[in-house]
Amino acid sequence: MRVVVRAKPRSKAEYVKELEGGVLEVAVKEVPEEGRANARIVELIAEYFGVSKSSVRQLSGHKGRVKVFQIMK
Repeated sequence: MRVVVRAKPRSKAEYVKELEGGVLEVAVKEVPEEGRANARIVELIAEYFGVSKSSVRQLSGHKGRVKVFQIMK
């Protein structure tokens, strides 16, 4: 399954929220440096879908706010 994510780094609270059109908004406290925010987003998506971190792979958007992830169940 592919999931489009709108990232919100440097947030005060961490959450995953579904927006219109099936887009997920994921807020993380991490800063977007050296892949730290992306790594935390992977952890939160894995928790949200009940899969392991290794089952979530980032396909695009490594440096942007809009990202696409592949989730293997």
